[in-house]
Amino acid sequence: MQTRNKIFDDLGQLMTNAMGVAQGAKDEAETAMKGLIDRWLAERDFVTREEFDAVRAMAQKAREENEALKARLDALEAAAAKKPARKTNTS
Repeated sequence: MQTRNKIFDDLGQLMTNAMGVAQGAKDEAETAMKGLIDRWLAERDFVTREEFDAVRAMAQKAREENEALKARLDALEAAAAKKPARKTNTS
């Protein structure tokens, strides 16, 4: 009876060790893949989220300024259209 327990104990220990090795291999593979992806992204001209948000905010501000200038220009053109044309003095 003791022999069977030893076999099960050894088998259990073997499985535990195999799971530890598998977990270590998984962690190492994840680290290697993350490093590979990080290097690949660094070689590209991708922007960070912070840079993207900053440029988007600048574009929004420029769009708002353009709309304000367009409204001002439309108002000036409307005012100029209401004024009578000046007579030029030709002698």
